[in-house]
Amino acid sequence: MNTIQYLEDQAARAERLAKRITDALTIERLLSFAGERRREIEMIAGKRRA
Repeated sequence: MNTIQYLEDQAARAERLAKRITDALTIERLLSFAGERRREIEMIAGKRRA
């Protein structure tokens, strides 16, 4: 598994978990974590294209 696949998996897991829970603070933190992972993916993908 490469870095992008790993980060994508982490983001997807956090988003799935956020849909299953009811605590607003935890949902916010999970979605924030997922967003950070997706930004990392964009940065890595951008470096590979350059």
